[in-house]
Amino acid sequence: MIQNFKNNGYEIVDFEEISDIYVVNTCTVTNMSDRKSRQVLRQAKKKNPDAIVVACGCYVQVAQKEIEEINEIDLVLGTNEKSKIVDFVEEFISSKNKEKDYFIEIDNVMQNKEFCDFGSVTYTEKTRAVIKVQDGCDRFCSYCIIPYARGRVRSRKPESVIKEVNEIAKNGIKEVVITGIHVASYGKDFKEEYRLIDLLEEINRIEGIERIRLRINRTSFNYRRIC
Repeated sequence: MIQNFKNNGYEIVDFEEISDIYVVNTCTVTNMSDRKSRQVLRQAKKKNPDAIVVACGCYVQVAQKEIEEINEIDLVLGTNEKSKIVDFVEEFISSKNKEKDYFIEIDNVMQNKEFCDFGSVTYTEKTRAVIKVQDGCDRFCSYCIIPYARGRVRSRKPESVIKEVNEIAKNGIKEVVITGIHVASYGKDFKEEYRLIDLLEEINRIEGIERIRLRINRTSFNYRRIC
């Protein structure tokens, strides 16, 4: 989302600064995260009452009615709408005949069968790039809300991942972090057999990439380049 704004001429500032647009990417793993998301959304409007406050992400996806009760929000986007966030923001700005004081765009994530590909990302940390290759989960554990917030397993096409890693390597980034909601299930939704290890082996062959970090939930594993 940051790159989407940067590509369209916006300047990214710290959340503590006065801004024209505040984007809060919400979480819903626990009740505490829900509460913190609501707090931050209200804080944003206090910083600049004239600003556009955008609520997006997982909490929005599963708790639309609760979100609608927060008067400080102007624009509500689900998890899949984040890829077009600038379009929605500018549509909101240009709309002169709003029937309501806010816009809501939330797709039914459970019906999505394709990975929402943001394309190649050039906005990275100085030494590494985080690359999302998978979304969703099919486990439906009794204690977990993630499948309802992120949908079923959807894997990013290998050629898209390899293209991005090649571009990152050309820019001098030597380390990539491969991540997803349930990254170990990468490829299970493909018609042809292609597993996570196949993707890692292809990335390992890219010249310039010296380390691959595999992030599963909050645990990371490192793989140095095999020559």
